Amino acid sequence: MILTVTLNTAVDLTYRVPALTPHSSHRVTQVIERPGGKGLNVARVLAALGHETVATGFTGGATGAVLREQLAATPVRDELVETAGPTRRTVAIVDTATGDTTQLNEPGPAVTAAEWTAFRTRFTALLDGAAAVALCGSLPPGIHVGAYAELVRLARAARVPVLLDTSGEPLRRGIAARPDLVKPNADELAQLTGTRDPLRATREARGRGARAVVSSLGPDGLLAATPEGLWRAAPPAAVKGNPTGAGDSAVAGLLSGLVDGSPWPERLSRAVALSAATVLSPVAGEFDPTAYEELLAQVRVTADTA
Repeated sequence: MILTVTLNTAVDLTYRVPALTPHSSHRVTQVIERPGGKGLNVARVLAALGHETVATGFTGGATGAVLREQLAATPVRDELVETAGPTRRTVAIVDTATGDTTQLNEPGPAVTAAEWTAFRTRFTALLDGAAAVALCGSLPPGIHVGAYAELVRLARAARVPVLLDTSGEPLRRGIAARPDLVKPNADELAQLTGTRDPLRATREARGRGARAVVSSLGPDGLLAATPEGLWRAAPPAAVKGNPTGAGDSAVAGLLSGLVDGSPWPERLSRAVALSAATVLSPVAGEFDPTAYEELLAQVRVTADTA
């Protein structure tokens, strides 16, 4: 079983419009609603790959009830903890003429001390039997900035491999707790290390405590600093579409490879192919299975000797 944690879940709304023009009214041509938040996106992709997946985190209010109803229609097991405050919504506006996406993210409900204690109890119990755990996304109001570091330590104490995918101070503190893997994007990596040189920043991030660091470089693919060496993985060509959820699909690919015991080149190929197939999907945060299989055979993985 793979456990995913989404402390700031959301109901994701995707609006498709012929063209997005500021200061004007728009006629929406399509509306898509689904459970969201980074960890739930990861869980959905893992389930589509055939992994038994459990999702925990927080949800509440009328929006939370909608989220749970939608999650029940997926293979992902719901172990979310109820909050008094309502779950947030996120809105992605897709300009179908250009393929560009504008994202609007609400902050999420304030989590009380009692609710955090209830979550820690649930999380600790779920670690028993977990093959790996992913800690994903932003922290909702009320959660202390060292929360992910605390959860990393709990996972390590239970001898469960842990992946951390967050940003800012939660990433800085979480990486010091020595997770098995962190997956920052280029901006998050620069904020953490103070340098925009991908190779230098990835190496420095690993030196801060993570066993491995896989940096997302957007259309250029992934750069990985691992105990087995440095690797670069890139799609065969640039793909155009909606990038929403592409990074979460990459996390799912890395976790899938970890629990399967695959060597690093295979893990990275899986992550890049899933990410590109998500960009190509007409639904934000989903991946195109046919495109995934085709891309998997074409991803370029090279050892970096720099």
